[in-house]
Amino acid sequence: MAMFARNIALLTPVVTFLAASDAHAAPAEDEGAASVGISSDDGVSAEGEGETDRGELEWINRWAPERNMWEVGLYGGLFLPGANHELFEFDAAAPDLGFKRFKPLAPELGARVGYYPLRFLGVELEGGGMFASTRDDQAATLYTVRGHVLAQIPRWSVTPFVVAGAGALGVSSGSGAVGNDLDAAVHLGGGVKVYFNRWVAMRLDLRDVIGSRRGVSEGENHNFEALLGLTFTLGRKKTAPPPAKGPIDTDGDGIMDPDDKCVETPGVPEYEGCPIPDTDGDGFLDPDDKCPTVPGIAPDGCPDDDIDKDGIVNDDDKCPEDPETKNGYQDEDGCPDELPEEVKQFAGVIEGIYFDTNKDTIKPKSRPKLNEAADVLTRFQDIKIEISGHTDNRGKHAYNMDLSKRRAESVRNYLVGKGIDASRITVQGYGPDQPIDTNDTKAGRAKNRRIEFKIVAD
Repeated sequence: MAMFARNIALLTPVVTFLAASDAHAAPAEDEGAASVGISSDDGVSAEGEGETDRGELEWINRWAPERNMWEVGLYGGLFLPGANHELFEFDAAAPDLGFKRFKPLAPELGARVGYYPLRFLGVELEGGGMFASTRDDQAATLYTVRGHVLAQIPRWSVTPFVVAGAGALGVSSGSGAVGNDLDAAVHLGGGVKVYFNRWVAMRLDLRDVIGSRRGVSEGENHNFEALLGLTFTLGRKKTAPPPAKGPIDTDGDGIMDPDDKCVETPGVPEYEGCPIPDTDGDGFLDPDDKCPTVPGIAPDGCPDDDIDKDGIVNDDDKCPEDPETKNGYQDEDGCPDELPEEVKQFAGVIEGIYFDTNKDTIKPKSRPKLNEAADVLTRFQDIKIEISGHTDNRGKHAYNMDLSKRRAESVRNYLVGKGIDASRITVQGYGPDQPIDTNDTKAGRAKNRRIEFKIVAD
């Protein structure tokens, strides 16, 4: 039935909550058997101690529901029939087709049996009669047979619960009343059980019994019940878990509360029961953090010491957020820059340097250019250069390789003689291997015979 499905759906989150509550409840039987002195299902204490009589527990904890219990009971109460019920036998010849309203109160008696495979959840069957009468004083006995799911909070001897179920709701009466009829009905409600001892409990239910409204298609008719019953319990264990003895471990971290500086938070022995700290909050626990008091990054938890990733640490970087331009000029300050125009003139082929034919002797007319180069290198002390010599392809290759290197060395020696530190200058001889023009013409060969300067970046 749609009404039953909807009411069961309403009960589902309640059952989920009760299951969670049961999981965190104080163990009443096998749960927590590994704790100090807690007994296991087979009746033997987990530490070899005798089990505790329930009399050692406070009453409120002594008779909480257990697994696999049965409950059998009788109940009485009041049934309040709805005004627009469908409980009447159709009679086309009768006034109002046989419909009559019931008086607002009807005494009720019944019996029930229930089974609880789980501490928080069980199923029950009930049958009962309601001694009603119509508004014109005609006797009409209402009766019901129904079943339902009961979900309860199984933590104490006083146990709240909710129910939802379905069944049949009928009437039996003479033709002068409403005749005989039987309809489907669903019910839901709640209440409380009070377990006095191992065998006896009192129970109070308040319910809404929902049947068809007069005319069936016109909706639902609500009938209310208030029931008070006496219940007999079967299947309880004979013993109860003993109370915990000695120190307890509230957070379950294996460190007893008297020795635990973080009683409610699981921790480790190295930190006296507290969690391993992350002092700077950077996600690296202190034992793995090389900078535990300063937020950092992978791989060691220390701050990024080179934000712009130019290879110069922040403390030494004049522009820590802007990467250094690696061009051989002021590469140690960490700032972007361009080569000065004076320096750019001495990058590439250097025009104006001449040698005697097939010799490494520098001609005098080369001195203005070389002196200018020496002046630039003197003013820009951080500039380092590579001097390379090149030849055309005439003659033997080995000879040209040697000649090109000797000419490069001659240039270096001239600059050193002008006060330039020799460590700032390297030389290479490439012979004819890196031509910049054809060797088939006189003009092309003249271009290939050259000296080049290259700014060296560290």
